[in-house]
Parts: sequence; C-alpha cells; structure tokens
Amino acid sequence: MNSTHQRKVTSEGLLKFIIPSLIGIFLFMIPIPNDEGVTIPIAKMAGWLQGLFGTAIPFSLSALMTIIISITALLSAYAVITKPDWITNRPFLTSLLQVSWVWVIARVLGMIFAILTLYQVGPEWIWSDATGGLLLNDLIPILFSVFLFAGLFLPLLLNFGLLEFCGTLLTKIMRPIFTLPGRSSIDCLASWMGDGTIGVLLTSKQYEEGYYTKREAAVIGTTFSVVSITFSIVVLQQMKLEQYFIPYYLTIVLAGVVAAVIMPRIPPLSRKPDTTYETAAEAPDDTIPEGHSRFQWGVLQATKTAEDNRASNVIKGGVQNVLDMWMGVIPIVMAIGTVALIIAETTPLFSYLGAPFVPILNLMQVPEAAEAAQTMVIGFADMFLPAIIGADIESDLTRFVIASLSVSQLIYMSEVGGLLLGSKVPVRFIDLFIIFLERTIISLPIIVVMAHIIF
Repeated sequence: MNSTHQRKVTSEGLLKFIIPSLIGIFLFMIPIPNDEGVTIPIAKMAGWLQGLFGTAIPFSLSALMTIIISITALLSAYAVITKPDWITNRPFLTSLLQVSWVWVIARVLGMIFAILTLYQVGPEWIWSDATGGLLLNDLIPILFSVFLFAGLFLPLLLNFGLLEFCGTLLTKIMRPIFTLPGRSSIDCLASWMGDGTIGVLLTSKQYEEGYYTKREAAVIGTTFSVVSITFSIVVLQQMKLEQYFIPYYLTIVLAGVVAAVIMPRIPPLSRKPDTTYETAAEAPDDTIPEGHSRFQWGVLQATKTAEDNRASNVIKGGVQNVLDMWMGVIPIVMAIGTVALIIAETTPLFSYLGAPFVPILNLMQVPEAAEAAQTMVIGFADMFLPAIIGADIESDLTRFVIASLSVSQLIYMSEVGGLLLGSKVPVRFIDLFIIFLERTIISLPIIVVMAHIIF
C-alpha cells in the first residue's frame, strides 16, 4: 500500500486508465439501437458472428460447439487418468482440464447429449426442440459468440483500473447495503446492460484473482448476474405486454434490489466463508489512507493498475478467458441444462413443485392461479419456460406477474445456473435451488402488489 501511497498520477497513467476503460464501458454497458430495440456492442458483434455461420462460413455453430464440447470431454478424461506433463506443467491447462470426476462425467454427458442432438439420433426426448435442441441450436450458439467477444475484451474492464476506481468510490454504498465491495457494481451494470453470463464471467475471474471472498463471489454470482434489458424485452413480447415495458422493468428493478438486500443476510449465502480462492492472494484492503479523498485514492489505484499492465498479458488473458468459457462452461450448460429441460418436459415434477403456490396466488387475488402456479418453479430449468407456458393465460395481470417473476428469479439451469456450477464460484446445486426458491418468495409479493397497482 505504501508504494501506491507515494506514487503520483502521471498523464500517461491517466490515459492508460481512461482510454481502455471507456472502450470497455462502451462495449459492455452502452445501449445501442438495433432491429429488436436496444442491445450492447458486444451482443451486436456476437449477433453478427452468428449470422456469418451458415452463410459466409459454410459450417453450423451447433456442429462447431459439438466438436469443442467433445474435445473438452475427451481431453478432461485423458488429463485426469494419465496426468501428462504437457498439462500438469501448465497452470492454465491444469485448472481447465484436471477437474474432479464429477465434472469429467458432466462434460462427457454434455458431449453425448450434443452428439445425439446434432445428428438427431437416440430418444427424441433428448434431442427435441424443447430439450437438447433448445440448448445446442438456440442457446449455445449465442453463448459461443458472446463468450468470444466478451472474453477477448473483458480485460478492458478488468485490467486497466476501472474496477479499482469504481470499487473505491462505491464501497460506501455497496458495503452497508449489499455487504459487498464497491467493484461488484461493475458486475451488476455489465449484466444489466449486457447479459447475466457476462456477470458470471466477471465474477468468476475476480474471485479467482482474490478480489472477492467465497461469500462475496457466491452473493454476486447469484444476486447481481441480472437478466439483460434485451432478454427482458423478449420475455415481455412473448407475453404480449410490450406496451407495459416501463412499469414492467421498474417492477423487476424494485424486486431485484429488495432481493439483493435480503439474500446476502440469510442462508445459504450468509454461511459462505469470507475466505479467498485457494490459489489467490489475500483480498485487498479497501480502506482509504489518511490524506486522500475517496476520488483521489480511486484514481491512484486505477492508474497504478493501468501502468503495471502489459499488452501481452492482456492478449493472453483474453484468449484464456475465451477458452475457459468455451471448454469449462459450455459443456456443463449442455449437460445440466438438457437434464433439467428433460425433467421439465417429460415429468410432472415442476407441476407438483408449483402446487403449493396455488393457495398463495389465490390469497394474493391473482387470476388463473392454478395455471400460473406451474410456472413458479419451472423457471429453474430455463428462464423462458414460464413465458412459453404462461403465454396462453387470458389475464394480463397474471401474465405480467409471470413475466416479471421469471426474470427476477435469476437462477435457471440452462444458462446462469449451469454457468455458475461450471465456474469456480463456490455454489452447489442445492444452494442454487434454495436461492431460487428464496428469490421467488421474496420477489412474488412485490411483483403482485405492483401488478395490482398497474392493472
């Protein structure tokens, strides 16, 4: 800390902090118009890349991702069984491929599901458009392209001082209200403007580098990886309620803020230890030394980080980010997401789980309570499922409640849940299910009250 304390802000350091950070903010957080309404530049680039496949590039993204998933599964099994030197002597390859047997099995399962879905062989309930096909043909191509650009450009947000600057300025707000360091505000903004997957990626990288404790990483990953504005609009369109976008989004924000205040203070999140990742350095101290204002200290911290950065490390870090997400996360999403969707489509499990919500919805005077109740829990499998199932409900109020709740629940296994389990963020499957139910119980009364005011 003393070396930072004695440093002076130079114009070169200031430019190294400001220019990359502004580019990063533009790419990840600034809404730009598109055909559907608004998006962010990273998502726009991802959409452009998806459009190239099958037109300019005579190869489908589904086939490419099946190859990547298969290579990952086979290399993981090989690494765990034989422990070759070319893997064990490289820390990045070791962390990527030498995983526990549970994750090896999950990756192999993802490979099997991907191959069966790509060639449409085996039981139809595995590869249909509602299960494996939904993931391999619809979601995973989006993840491939988003992860490519997000991973490559993520160092612009992470490595040039923006997190240090925002962390110093916002700690006074984030600590007392959300029990989190100030830098977590960037995760939330990147998710909100961009995508929840970007928030998980940010959180995982920051946790691995020692900036978040286990508890903080778990709280941020499950509370701040919010659904993007873009996807919220898609849900609203499915529910035929586009004209209510402003009250709808205000409802989501209100429910999300209340949940973000309560969730870190109750189990399972409150019971996570405040210790850092095993291989990371101790979490940095966020107190401001005497003689510095919060703004001055933030600029000093930011310029130090920017000046200490090397271009080669940024490029290397970007490529590793991409490989980490493609090989470490997407196979898990394919495996867990497919299983969750198969259960949702072929069994009455989610209808049974939703049954306790019938009397609650009746008490809250929500019309068509029985039909709405089965959407309450099915969002755990995939966030879009409640909108698909609830689209035929006649009551505008009920459809509004379903649309708002499905976005506020956050934890769905086909994407964010699978990503969290595939990442280093310390949450288990049972944690995610409990957090999902807690978010549902906290958000539902707020959303229903807002719905009665609006309708």
